[in-house]
Amino acid sequence: MAITIALAGDTMLGRGVAERLEAVEPNELFSGGVRSAIDRADLFVLNLECCVSSHGRPVAGRRFHFRAPPVAVKTLTALGVDCVTLANNHALDYGAPAFTDTLAHLAQAGIKVAGAGLDSAAAHAPVLLEHSDTRVAVLGITDHPREAAAGTDRPGVAYADLRFGVPEWLVRAIRELAARDHIVLVTPHWGPNMTREPVPHVRTAAQQLVDAGATLIAGHSAHVFHGVAWRILFDLGDFIDDYARDPFLRNDFGLLFLVTLDQRGPLELEAVPLSLGFGYTRLAHRDEARWIYDRFTKACAEFGTDVTQVEDRLVVRWRHR
Repeated sequence: MAITIALAGDTMLGRGVAERLEAVEPNELFSGGVRSAIDRADLFVLNLECCVSSHGRPVAGRRFHFRAPPVAVKTLTALGVDCVTLANNHALDYGAPAFTDTLAHLAQAGIKVAGAGLDSAAAHAPVLLEHSDTRVAVLGITDHPREAAAGTDRPGVAYADLRFGVPEWLVRAIRELAARDHIVLVTPHWGPNMTREPVPHVRTAAQQLVDAGATLIAGHSAHVFHGVAWRILFDLGDFIDDYARDPFLRNDFGLLFLVTLDQRGPLELEAVPLSLGFGYTRLAHRDEARWIYDRFTKACAEFGTDVTQVEDRLVVRWRHR
């Protein structure tokens, strides 16, 4: 049975976004149009690139530290988020106390967490989401930073140095889940920031994940959306933040992805153009959407993927291979 999953990239609810939360209601960080687009999906998964806590101290040696207040969880519940991945380089920005706080706040809100946990077994474990008779297994990983990796007796994230290939534990997990007829969604935080296209080790790892049996790969980290290939969304871009705008890469433009798929793979992808302001995300206006369409079309063409514009949507359709 086919279902539709909404996918969003880097979601940073700290710093300037946290300041906005002091002045507006949690559901006002996103426009009604964005919320309506998400409502068309059966499930919603995003990358939460911050901790959620009022505790902890900034970890030394890091340039940026992102911590959202506990009320930020209400933003996620208002959006209907089912699962977040915390496998990224900001989950432990305020140390283990804030990290464990984050897990507790999300659990209390009924939001599942992939790619992180109180030990390596929990961080590596798949999250199971259900809709009707369909099960989706979500696996989160990050290729940076090594020091945030969970251990046998240490909280942290599911770390994998993808420069040396996909680790055997992940290949084995994907194969076992696929054998149970689950839709297997792998959501990696990979590659460097501010790039227009996936770097070589990301391309290689993506194909290895597909070969292992992943139904869909939804990557993030670049802060800029990339093109898509069969089963692979290389980078979802940003969903909300307070970042400075790059006039060339236009990281203030984004996409919300709605992917319809079954156990055999994706059938259709709908990309909804977004405009990111300071702690506020809305649907892109006409000229903004045109820029996004041109950029996404060219990025997808590199992978032999055709994009069709249908009213205000960017659509990719596949036949099962």
